[in-house]
Amino acid sequence: MNVDAVKTAVLRAVPVLGWLYLLAGLIAALLGHAPSSRILRVVWWADALLSTVGHAAQIPMALAADELASRSRVRTAVMTQIFGLTWWRTGIHRTEV
Repeated sequence: MNVDAVKTAVLRAVPVLGWLYLLAGLIAALLGHAPSSRILRVVWWADALLSTVGHAAQIPMALAADELASRSRVRTAVMTQIFGLTWWRTGIHRTEV
């Protein structure tokens, strides 16, 4: 495996791990087992802000960068909301049919 492939895989994993952390924190809170650690709570809220507002703010840039592609604008927006700029900067969309 080459260095670029490893770098791309790591960059793509970061947003997925962030969403999993948010889901785990939400489930823990709903079950009454929210962590007492202030640091874990701050990290959760920072992740929530970056994963929602931060990724949403990147959608216009992704649509502009993807303007000449044949993919739907909705798909570009959804994938950018999930993965952020790592989706269109690392080429996930280029390997999909």
